[in-house]
Amino acid sequence: MIITISGKLAHVTETAVGIESAPFEYEVLVADYTRRQLQSQIGETVRLHTLDYIEGNAQGGRLTPRLVGFQTEPERQFFDLFCSVDGVGVKKALRAMVRPVNELAILIDQQDAKGLSALPGIGPATSERIIAKLRRKMPRFALMVQQEIAADTNDASSEVVKETFDALVTLGHSESDARKLIDDAIATGKKFKDIESLLTAIYQRTG
Repeated sequence: MIITISGKLAHVTETAVGIESAPFEYEVLVADYTRRQLQSQIGETVRLHTLDYIEGNAQGGRLTPRLVGFQTEPERQFFDLFCSVDGVGVKKALRAMVRPVNELAILIDQQDAKGLSALPGIGPATSERIIAKLRRKMPRFALMVQQEIAADTNDASSEVVKETFDALVTLGHSESDARKLIDDAIATGKKFKDIESLLTAIYQRTG
């Protein structure tokens, strides 16, 4: 199984990108949101987290291996969960992901069936199935910061958020409450270099 691919971004189409990784060029399917993030990076070296799957069926006589790419590991994990819902699958999930993963996770976490139904290819019945199966797994993904904001931070900042989330849950907060507490603290615009500083800020606001 191929879990990451690195190379020069050769081209971007509506549904896929080409990655030059000598001596090969790989076609990697991407969701619309990912495509928009990558289209300004043609000619640059990029690294994508990937899932592979087989398109087609054995009875039809043709099976085609495919790669699906994501800019971050949490996005890949979210996509894998999204595809697991009955009636979704890889192609529908790719078509539906036109917004950042954290926004999709918030829609699911808040049981916003109307908002989910507005996604391409996702109707009312499918949105209800998505909420029923995934809602309890979404707070962690809802913490993801949009790419535009994340570009101004580093891996350490993301790790601080993740570890603080885990600490709050361990302390007895629900996942939804933990996410909201962290979101409120980050919304102040302050930078947090470690768990202690973020937890202190959170409890100062709630104290």
